[in-house]
Amino acid sequence: MRVRKIAATLVAIMLGSTTLVACSAEDTAGTNAVAAGGTFQFHSPGGQMDIFYEEGERQPLEQISGDSLMDENTRINLTDYENQVVVLNAWGQWCAPCRSESDDLQEIHEQLQAAGDGSTPGGTVLGINVRDYSREIAQDFTVDNGLTFPSIYDPPFMTAAQLGGVPASVIPTTIVLDKQHRPAAVFLREITADEILDVALPLVEEA
Repeated sequence: MRVRKIAATLVAIMLGSTTLVACSAEDTAGTNAVAAGGTFQFHSPGGQMDIFYEEGERQPLEQISGDSLMDENTRINLTDYENQVVVLNAWGQWCAPCRSESDDLQEIHEQLQAAGDGSTPGGTVLGINVRDYSREIAQDFTVDNGLTFPSIYDPPFMTAAQLGGVPASVIPTTIVLDKQHRPAAVFLREITADEILDVALPLVEEA
């Protein structure tokens, strides 16, 4: 755990001179981090904001879980979506790009739900609500915008540690997981529905 925390800190330090299209400016220039061991380790070669992983390069995430944004008595686990593509999105209602892309995320969620085999959805969007220390404000944003995908309520973004060192200060961040819950793509910026669906829908068809 200590080694993982140090690795995450080093990645955050390396991400520090290029301005990202997000609510926080981070620098993504620096030396490439290297995937190590059997779990996912984030790296941004050459400061890229869009990073893609071929199937043979993908490594699983650690388990992710947290309280539901909409129901504090409900626990959400990544394993709840076994054999489904999962689009993780770290967001906050205070973040202008997050507000802008919320309609796109709802479209992504609906298309992934419809892409299943009839008994199991093809996938889901799973939000991670960060830095909204008023749960009620985040809940109101969700309801007012008709967002039906689930979100974990995680104001301090503690789940960033389980995301292989993805920089916690870059919001929004979107990670597309394949059906084995291995990152296939990471976007450190605002996204569109088409961009994510171009990655996610083919993953639904993977064996």
